[in-house]
Order: sequence, then structure tokens, then C-alpha cells
Amino acid sequence: MAGDITETGSLYSPFMGLIYIFNLIVGTGALTMPKAFGAAGWLISLVLIILLGFFSFMTTTFVVETMSVANARLRWKTREKQNEVHKATFEEKLHAAFANNHKKRVHGPPYSYYERMKKDDAHTEDVIEDEEENQSEEERRALLAPVNDPKRRRVDLYDITERVEMGQMASMFFNKIGWYLFYLCIVIYLYGDLAIYAAAVPKSLRDITCPVNITCNIKPSKQINLTNSSPCWGTAVNRQNAYRVYLGAFSLLLGPFVFFNVQKTKYLQLLTSLMRWVAFTIMIILAMTRITHGKGEGHPKMESITSVPNLFGVCVYSFMCQHSLPSLVTPIKNKRHLSLLVFFDFLVILVFYLVLSFTGIFCFNNKDIKDIYTLNFMDKCDPITSAKEISYFLGLFPVFTLSTNFPIIAITLRNNLKTLFHRDGYTYPWIIDRIFFPLLTIVPPIAVAFGTDDLEFLVGVTGSYAGAGIQYLVPAFLVYSARKEQRILFGPGSINKHTSPFRHTFWVYFVWIWGTLSIIFVTVNHILTKS
Repeated sequence: MAGDITETGSLYSPFMGLIYIFNLIVGTGALTMPKAFGAAGWLISLVLIILLGFFSFMTTTFVVETMSVANARLRWKTREKQNEVHKATFEEKLHAAFANNHKKRVHGPPYSYYERMKKDDAHTEDVIEDEEENQSEEERRALLAPVNDPKRRRVDLYDITERVEMGQMASMFFNKIGWYLFYLCIVIYLYGDLAIYAAAVPKSLRDITCPVNITCNIKPSKQINLTNSSPCWGTAVNRQNAYRVYLGAFSLLLGPFVFFNVQKTKYLQLLTSLMRWVAFTIMIILAMTRITHGKGEGHPKMESITSVPNLFGVCVYSFMCQHSLPSLVTPIKNKRHLSLLVFFDFLVILVFYLVLSFTGIFCFNNKDIKDIYTLNFMDKCDPITSAKEISYFLGLFPVFTLSTNFPIIAITLRNNLKTLFHRDGYTYPWIIDRIFFPLLTIVPPIAVAFGTDDLEFLVGVTGSYAGAGIQYLVPAFLVYSARKEQRILFGPGSINKHTSPFRHTFWVYFVWIWGTLSIIFVTVNHILTKS
């Protein structure tokens, strides 16, 4: 079973699962969205983000359905093995009885062989029949039990009880070429994501804590030219060394989480989830207050076609969660309303994105909106609030956001690496399972972050191509192959309670087309940016 490769860990409530998914989705994309909205225009941005959220929700349900089929396939495989063992045990008992009676036939009475053979044979069949009878009776009682009875849930073929990472699902439902393409995509994305986070957090801390003298009546482009060798804390520590100090602290604080399961981050997730809500609420209230007082400087245009590819790339990050769904969904205790739970999560996130972005583009001059939206609330020349504590809290908000995503993504990469190198019938030694794979996960991105803090190219490749593949193409191919195998193994009448609401094959084809177009859009964006 999948649990032999990656552990499911302790269970948590649906509400806790909602928080995990929310924290994973709301990452750097949320902080770069206001600028993308301002550049693309409010009308196009409104339509596109709703469309992108819809497609991301659809592919999320595809992944959940594939997880349920994968669990069913594993159960079927386990039952087949049990039947083989059952049959082999029966044959061994028959051979043993035959040999025993053959030996006694020489020394015992003439009837000994036939009587003993018949007696042992009958006893063996009785034992097996009793086992099958008991098993059938147990299953029969479980199937007749109420829906909320745990005995009934235990025998449901499509229960998601074993964590099956996307890598293992790819090995189940893809051919060899598809399997290698998947791993190329997922490894590039997850390693790139971890490297981006490992560099972005220390870089943000350095930019906040390293003092910079600003003269407000001078254009920003002429004020100061900062380099890595520029002093930070006096002349003894420059900006590059300060960055590495923060990176070392980041590695020591968050790196150990990769040695555990995602459930070990429960209290960290609760704390940072609260901080996210507070930060988003503060930014929205401050922006709305400025707009209602007539101080809003934003006059966003309705549409700008040339900026659509950039908005598209930002939204890939903004709704990304598919790669970590097995780690987050499997431990949820009650999955009866899982699709509704995910839909509610996406709806809340969509409303957050819309309110945050629209207040931002009407509050600030669109040309002045920063790449990281929180920096607009730290402007010393035109402060939006006089409370420095609030400004610093918002400035540190990206640090909280990225730091809580880092353990989840690292654990997902670790589990996929385990699945990549796993072979049937092989169990990893403790040192390989608990030490080697976590180090293989965490060391490369940290090393990249120590080498450079300029990850523009890596961000482009990670989000544009690998991200689009993970969010759109891979889930569509997975669910298509899983449904095909489900019909072969269990028949067309088999009912999967976790089937996606988008069960028609038309939606799968639609996502394939959409994913291809998204990659074309992003490629055009890169070409336009370079030109």
C-alpha cells in the first residue's frame, strides 16, 4: 500500500483541512495580484480570475477523484494477493496431509490413508469455508449498517485512507514516457518553489532590517544604488552577509519540518492562518479608508490585452495546490462533503483576491503599485498609516506566508522522491527513509539560495511551464487514465463517491486545451518582456 512508502500520519478535522488548503493556495500570488490587476485592467482581470479559479477548482476535484481510484486499485491489488496466499495455504495443507497419510499408510492399518486423507482434507476445507463465511458475514453486516457507521466506511472501495502522492498515481496510470515527463515537471516545480521561498524570505527580512536613507523629493530611480556589498549593519556586515545570516536562520527553523509529516505543522498553520486574515483585513481596511476619504489615486483602465499573459502567470501561482493535495486531503477524518469543502475554500480565496486587488488598484496609482503589494504600505514618503507597527507587520507578512508554505511543499517533494525511487517489495532502511530523503529534499534549494538571491529565471520557468503543467495538464491526464482503468477493473457500473462534479469527458478535453493555451500565453509574455 501507499502507506509503506509515505505515512498518512494522524488525522484532523475538515476545518483543519480547510485551513491547510487555504494557507497553501494563498502564497506569493496574492501579493503580486494587485499590480497584475492594475496592468491588465479591472474588467479583464475580473473575468480572467473567475475563469482561472474555476479551472483550478475543477482540476483539484480531478486530483481527488484520481486519489480515490488509486486507493481502490491498491485495495483490489491487496485482495488479489490475499486470495493468492489463501489458495497457496490451502494447497500446502493438502500436500502436507497427503504426505503425512502416505507415510502412515506403511505402518498403519489399510484404511488409515484414505480415512486420514479425507479427514484432513475436510478439516482444511472447513477452516477455509469458515473464514470465507465469516468474512462474507462481516462484509454483509457492514454493508447493511447505517451510512454513518464506521464499519460501512471501512469496506468502501473508494475511501481515501492511504496517502498516494501524485508520483505514485503517475506510476499507476501513465506509461513510462508519461511517468518520466510527470516527474520532470513536478521536480522542477517543487525544487524551484522551495528555492524561491528560501531566497525570498531572507531577502525580505534583509530589505526591511537594513536601513536605507530616502529623500522624498528625489525620484526613486536616482535615490540610491544598492548592491550586495552595500553596508547593512554598519560597515562590518554588508547586505549579502545579512541575507546569508537570515537564510541560515530560515534553514535551521523550517528545515527540520521536512523530517516529519505535515500534521506536525498544525499549530504553526493555525497561527499563520490567523496572521494572514489579520494582514489581509488590515490592507483592505486601510485601502478602503483612503478611498472613502477621497484620497484614492487609482484610475485603472478597463482592459489591456498586452498585460493578460502576465496576469495569467500570476494566477497560476495564486491557485496552485494540486501538487500537495494527497498530503492535505488524506488525513481529513470526514470526507463526505469533500468537494463542497474545497469549493468553499476556493470561493473564500477568490473573494479575498478580488477585494484585495480592487481596493489596491483604486487606492494607489497603478504605476506605483509594487511587485509585492505589502511594500506599498511601507512608503516613507506617502505613508498610508502613521502606525509604524502596522507597516512593519505588513512588511513581514510575506515572510509568514512563505514560511508556512515551505514545510508543506518540502514534505510533498520528499514523498514524491520516495515514490520515484521506490520498487515493489522493497522497504527503505531507516537511515534512507528518515535522513537521506529529507536531506535530498532540503539541501539543493538551500544551496541555490545561498548561491544567489536573483531567481528571476527560475521563477519564470517554475511558474510558467512546470506550474501550468501541474495545475492543468497533469490532473486532466490523471483523471482520464484513472477513469479508464476504473471501468476495466471494476466495471462501468462501479460508483465512486469522490467522482468529480465535472465527470463528463468534455471537461477533460477542455482542460487540455486550456492548459496548452496557458503555456502559449506565458511564452508570449516572456517574449514581450524580453523585447
